Amino acid sequence: MTWDDLTTHLAPHGLRVMGVAPHDGGSAVLIGPDNRVFWPLFSTSPEYRDGASHPLDRWSRRVLQGVAGAVGAVPVFPFDGPPWPPFLRWAEASGVIWPSPIGPFVGTQTGLWVSFRGALLLPEPLAPQRDAARPCDSCAQPCATACPVDAFAGGQYDVAACRAHLRQPEGADCMDQGCRARRACPVGQAFAPPRPQVALHMTAFKDA
Repeated sequence: MTWDDLTTHLAPHGLRVMGVAPHDGGSAVLIGPDNRVFWPLFSTSPEYRDGASHPLDRWSRRVLQGVAGAVGAVPVFPFDGPPWPPFLRWAEASGVIWPSPIGPFVGTQTGLWVSFRGALLLPEPLAPQRDAARPCDSCAQPCATACPVDAFAGGQYDVAACRAHLRQPEGADCMDQGCRARRACPVGQAFAPPRPQVALHMTAFKDA
């Protein structure tokens, strides 16, 4: 199995490899959306159009089960649990994704727009991406002061304050364009999701 093999199977669905971590003698390949091309592909899917709940999770399961079968992998998903698969541990072991100063994970390419739709567990080791420098170490970290309700103050994410803000008229900007802290990250600006994709995620989070 090579990177090119994985890309061949993932790219038609608007997905990309986010990172690779060792797992039980093989590899855990973290898969996420390529936000530059993902939404037009997902928004025409039967899961998005059928009106049933959890369209993105159902789409992810169908698509990644198909990819897993084609490449000889076992698919796992962040929404399966408990017990929950160790996606955050795998992310830190990848060498290209880390916890940011405000908490959410940051990637060398995607910035704070890190999102996992699943992972492919391969029996063989896959050469990992080269370890990279943490982008936050040389950054002014505008994310730390971007939140209008200081939901990340002190390095702890105040979920209740964030949700309460989104439910008020003052939260319209975050609902329409995405989390201000994520948007403030200078890394990965090209990977910011389009507004319809933002609305799907923010509505699901607000109403959870």
